Amino acid sequence: MKILIVEDEVRIREGIVKLLSRAGSGYEVVGEAGNGLDGLRMVKDLRPEVVITDIRMPDMDGLEMLTEMAGAGLRTKAIVLSAYSEFEYARTAMRLGVTEYLLKPIAYNEFMQALENVSFQIEKEKQEKPEQVGTAEQIFYSIISGKMTADRETEEYLLNRYHIRADERMILLTAYLGENGDTKETQRYFRHVFSAYQGLDYYILESSYRNSLTVILRGYENAKDLERWVQQQILLQSPRKIAVGWVEAAGLNLLGEAFSLVYPYLDWNISLNNEVLICYPGIRNVQTASCIYPIDLEARMKAAICAGDEEKEKALMREFHDTFRDGKVYAPKEIKESYVRFLWNIIVIAKDVGKLDAQQIDQQTLLYRIMNAKLVEELLDASSFVLGEMAKAEESDNITHLTVKRIKSIIHEFYQTGITLDEISRKLDMTPEYLGTLFHREVGMTFSSYVKSYRISKARELLVGTNLRLYEIAEQVGYSDTKYFSRIFKEITGQLPTEYRKSAK
Repeated sequence: MKILIVEDEVRIREGIVKLLSRAGSGYEVVGEAGNGLDGLRMVKDLRPEVVITDIRMPDMDGLEMLTEMAGAGLRTKAIVLSAYSEFEYARTAMRLGVTEYLLKPIAYNEFMQALENVSFQIEKEKQEKPEQVGTAEQIFYSIISGKMTADRETEEYLLNRYHIRADERMILLTAYLGENGDTKETQRYFRHVFSAYQGLDYYILESSYRNSLTVILRGYENAKDLERWVQQQILLQSPRKIAVGWVEAAGLNLLGEAFSLVYPYLDWNISLNNEVLICYPGIRNVQTASCIYPIDLEARMKAAICAGDEEKEKALMREFHDTFRDGKVYAPKEIKESYVRFLWNIIVIAKDVGKLDAQQIDQQTLLYRIMNAKLVEELLDASSFVLGEMAKAEESDNITHLTVKRIKSIIHEFYQTGITLDEISRKLDMTPEYLGTLFHREVGMTFSSYVKSYRISKARELLVGTNLRLYEIAEQVGYSDTKYFSRIFKEITGQLPTEYRKSAK
């Protein structure tokens, strides 16, 4: 997707470029302009697919630029950024064909969602074929996506060709397939299932939206009977886990509104454990229990990470998942926020004790994955990803020299007794100078720095995972003087041991 950025503040332009670079390789910034006049010229020259523009700029503001673009027949999509939330600005932007209106400061999630929406529109417009225009599926899709409203001519066309009345009641069913969902396989399954329901007309819209499929159902006699049948055939027997929303629309032109009403509720599938059809408006009346964050479980997970017990980590993660599967119904937002908090604390403590690289996990992307999840499996995948990255970090030790591995092994065994390089050199029958040089070259730090760092990492584990007193911890990691231990601890971590224990707990 070729993108032009029109923004008079240089730092904001740079920030948008950084956001786009983090969003993936599918976005190319083809140009930057500091005002609407230059932006208009660059749109004509570069023909970007998307313009990200501010409203208030010198020479020509964003809305004036969009007006000129519309007058020149330039159909470039636009995402408008503004520090102003006044309705008049947004209304003017909507009249100019802008579908995404974001307020500054830009939230990463909202920015990503806007890009996804625009990308979806562009991709589907590219895929539309002339021979498809005019089919019932195409008309349904155009109404749902807001690209058209059925006029009298369209209504007569649908009635004469497909016997579809503009005022008849229809079911809009939307199925979320997940990040790795197979659209074609799901379409085949839907055709197989719906063809078995006598007298039912169904229209599977080829266009997918945010990893979902939409189906229009009509010709049914009893909506409740059809609802129960779909619950049994689609949800309980589907070969893949999917979230399915259901809403009845009282007419052709209400399909778009129906979709916008039901789609946001699909994450209730997480609360209902993939087993219940998400029916609107009934889903609005679901009674939920208070979601209590398992703080004790978090503390035990921190202790397991500090101890390097991978099996215990996996068991505690399973226990965390089961916290929300106790037969009660919790609000999906609260469940997802609990996952964010739990995984964030895992990442923080793992980085803190050196078991996860600071750059190993893009936390913004992880946040986006969790907060946009609509399947339990997506939350499980996010959790497995974090544990997997921790395990990967453990396995990525690139020290290959056997002698250095032996030195490290001896340090790990005798660090509490004040092991020295001279003692190890005598044990290995090598000179201390040679061993010190070899160790520094392979590990990237001196022998004494490594011993000090290792002792403090063990102290961190004891501070988080036990209730030992400070002098006991100091003794266990090889320091007889508690004050000296505290000074070294602060030198390495930036905190006193008591401060570290308090913040970690």
